[in-house]
Amino acid sequence: MIKSLSIIFPVFNEQLRLKPSFTHITNFLKKKKKFKTEIIFIDDGSKDNSYNLIEKFIKKIKRNNKINIKVVRSKNNLGKGHALKLGVKKAKYDWILTTDVDISVSLFQFLDWTKKKLITKKYLVYFGSRSHKKSIVKKKFIRDVLGNIMRFFVSTILDIKIKDTQCGYKLYKKRIAKAIFSKMKNYGFDHDLELILILKSKNIIINELPVKWVHKDNSRLNIFWDPVKMLLEIFTIKLRYL
Repeated sequence: MIKSLSIIFPVFNEQLRLKPSFTHITNFLKKKKKFKTEIIFIDDGSKDNSYNLIEKFIKKIKRNNKINIKVVRSKNNLGKGHALKLGVKKAKYDWILTTDVDISVSLFQFLDWTKKKLITKKYLVYFGSRSHKKSIVKKKFIRDVLGNIMRFFVSTILDIKIKDTQCGYKLYKKRIAKAIFSKMKNYGFDHDLELILILKSKNIIINELPVKWVHKDNSRLNIFWDPVKMLLEIFTIKLRYL
């Protein structure tokens, strides 16, 4: 049974998405009852009003709740991987959930996992997988095509058999997260792939679990440049690790 959970949200220029996310987080905190929770926002050098909005939300929620919630601000934009690395370093609870602030996967997904007893002593790392046969996924066709192409390259070039490396919804035992994130050096799209290779080198098995995933608008994905960039990063990782 999970007794405590740290939830990490990396944030970069997310002011358009934050308001509905704050509502979702508030509802989650009201309904979860069986474990302690801390919320950590990592602002990765946002140039918009994200940091100020998060600060206001924290002040508001602390008025009525005894909740451990904070925001850590990076001066410069160093990438999602760096934001997660910083968040893991700050996390203090027994399990660590990393997820995207657009709430493409609901925080209640974690409660569903625990209710169905999918979190067991057998595994120390769990990845939400949009490719799981029991997942419910609502996304645009072009993202589906790009995902399949990148999955082919990841499997072929890096010999990674994880079906969905890029879903941001990931759960780690704290001691494992702190060990592997401290070794991470890639902070772009490829940070997920590097983490998987570090886990693989330590013979730590990743258990992929089903998620309900909904595409959110205002995505910063560049369907032309980003796949090329990620492919280059895949080859860079291959040279470093294989």
